[in-house]
Amino acid sequence: MKNTYKNNLPKDSSMFHFFRDAVCNFVICNDSSLRGQPVIFNPDFFVEKLRHEKPEVFTELVVSNITRLIDLPGTELAQLMGEVDLKLPGGAGPASGFFRSLMSLKRKEKGVVFGSPLTEEGIAQIYQLIEYLHKNLRVEGLFRVPGNSVRQQILRDALNNGTDIDLESGEFHSNDVATLLKMFLGELPEPLLTHKHFHAHLKIADLMQFDDKGNKTNIPDKERQIEALQLLFLILPPPNRNLMKLLLDLLYQTAKKQDKNKMSAYNLALMFAPHVLWPKNATANDLQENITKLNNGMAFMIKHSQKLFKAPAYIRECARLHYLGSRTHASKDDLDLITSCHTKSFQLAKSQKRNRVDSCSHQEETQQRTEEALKDLFQHVHNMPESAKKKQLIRQFNKQSATQTPGQEPSIPWVQKRTRSRSFSGLIKRKVLGNQMMSEKKNKYPTPESVAIGELNRVSKENVNSLFSGSPAVKMTPTRLKWSEGKKEGKKGFL
Repeated sequence: MKNTYKNNLPKDSSMFHFFRDAVCNFVICNDSSLRGQPVIFNPDFFVEKLRHEKPEVFTELVVSNITRLIDLPGTELAQLMGEVDLKLPGGAGPASGFFRSLMSLKRKEKGVVFGSPLTEEGIAQIYQLIEYLHKNLRVEGLFRVPGNSVRQQILRDALNNGTDIDLESGEFHSNDVATLLKMFLGELPEPLLTHKHFHAHLKIADLMQFDDKGNKTNIPDKERQIEALQLLFLILPPPNRNLMKLLLDLLYQTAKKQDKNKMSAYNLALMFAPHVLWPKNATANDLQENITKLNNGMAFMIKHSQKLFKAPAYIRECARLHYLGSRTHASKDDLDLITSCHTKSFQLAKSQKRNRVDSCSHQEETQQRTEEALKDLFQHVHNMPESAKKKQLIRQFNKQSATQTPGQEPSIPWVQKRTRSRSFSGLIKRKVLGNQMMSEKKNKYPTPESVAIGELNRVSKENVNSLFSGSPAVKMTPTRLKWSEGKKEGKKGFL
């Protein structure tokens, strides 16, 4: 069988996990036949880059978010950071003393895969078993029914020697391969998820939802559990994380075929929890009530395996900003705060823009009402009975508009210029604009409404009897009109 995992392994295996998981696979070529093909980009590129180049910064970022989700006392946090060794209630723990030294000497033997610390080369050998099992998921009792011990030993020796095995030849059965995979995991120096993470997984199993009153319920908080597992997997050693991903994907696909193989996610969890989560040399009596939590936790990881190996969005953003931005954020809460601030700023700017538009519209409406009022006023004067007073009033309007400099248009904000009109309404408009120019020396920016009100008050005071009299028989009171400074002092008009 062709070992695709091994063929992709670079010569410098210490860099394998970084280049395999982190490098963006951009292909630039001039071949037109390849254009339009999807470009593969790893969304966790900056996360992997930060983990490889600045592991201390990366670990601090992830652990700070883990402690936000689960409560880890001082000792358990120190275990997660690898500062102290794991201690179980029953006194059991990782192998120590002479027994540990003996196993270390044995693992130094060249080419040994089983019983050795996990390496990328060892994963490349074991991947042959995983690849074969993916093609034989319908076998009933897979991972539960043991295989033939003789065939398993032959297969074990071949893997330890680093040789490629032709599993498709029919010499080996699916149960032989499945049992050998469990043996490999069982002989690792520590569980696949490491001793350091043991107490963190117990706390994740205790994450429950809260009711409206803030009381803890018995309903698991799946979203927080998934988020916590995503963070915890980020700080696994790269070989452990890579093999865990391969294993969970295999078990997930196996559980999907449970109608054929009779192996549900929980049944598979019973088979693999001792190799993945249980501390080495720990017995069921040592774990006591924690066994149920560990088995349920393993089943949960199998069911949600497709989500667990993606970094949370806020971790991606923090890693991206570390390289491309001017500031970094320590947690998800910081990103939520920044997003909220941006939203409020945007809403404020939008509100200010809306207020400016409303103000502009209000001024335009005021100008329009003023012009309509002046038009009605002039129409009222025009409809008066023919008399000398009416002619004098119209002559006054004509002379007042003549004082405006030819071709000069007063500046009125927010109003579009209109063409000059020879109608009576146009005459009134030019008169109003001319008066506005004369009053600019006193008030630099008069509003259209103030111009209209002033004009109406002046005309109404001087011509109250003329504007509203129904006939010439009504008694009029003469009132002197003050002409503009450009007229001679002897010229005075009477209404």
